[in-house]
Amino acid sequence: MNALLQGFGIGLAIAAPVGPIGMLCIRRSLNEGARLGLATGLGAATADALYGLVVASGLTLTGWLLSHGSLLRALGALLLVALGLGVWRRLLQPPAAAGATAPARSTWAAFAGTLLLTLANPATLVSFLGVVAALGQPGQGGSAYALVLGVFLGSLAWWCFLVALVRATRHWLPAWALRAIDVLTGALLVGTGLWVAFSLLKP
Repeated sequence: MNALLQGFGIGLAIAAPVGPIGMLCIRRSLNEGARLGLATGLGAATADALYGLVVASGLTLTGWLLSHGSLLRALGALLLVALGLGVWRRLLQPPAAAGATAPARSTWAAFAGTLLLTLANPATLVSFLGVVAALGQPGQGGSAYALVLGVFLGSLAWWCFLVALVRATRHWLPAWALRAIDVLTGALLVGTGLWVAFSLLKP
C-alpha cells in the first residue's frame, strides 16, 4: 500500500505541470470532446507508467534509455512540431470543416500519438529518477509493481480531473478565447519542438 500511494504521488507530480501535453489535452477536450481529451491523457498516463516500470526495473534499462536520449529527443522534437503545425492547419480550415466530427479512429490516434510523444521525452525519465530519489526507492517484487500501478493511477487521475474541469468551463469561454487557446497550443508545441531540436545541435 505504501508503494501504491508513493506511485500515486509520483504520477500526480509528473503529470500536473502544464506543458505541451497538457495544452494539447486542454485543446482536444475543448474542441473535440471529452473522449479525445481522455484518450490524450490516457496515452500520457500509459507512458508515465512505462517509465515508472523502467525505473522500478533497475539501472540497466534506465541507463540504456538515457544513453539514447539524443535519438529520443530528436523523435520528440519532430512529433511536437508536427502536432503544432497540425493545430495551426486546422485553424485555417473553413468553420464547417473545423467543426466536423472527427472519425472514430481519431481516438486511437490521440492515444498512440500522445504515448509516443511522452515516451520520446527523456526529461520524463529524468523527472521520475528525481522524484523516486526524493521519496525513496521501494522494494523489489510486489512493491515495484504497486509503484508502477500507482504512477498510472495518479497520472490518470490528473488527466481525468483536467478534462472534467475543461469541459465544465467550456461554455463560459467566448469564441475568441477558444481560438487563442488553439494558437497558444500550436505555438507551444512548435516552439518546444524547435527548442529541443536546437539543443541537440549544441556541441
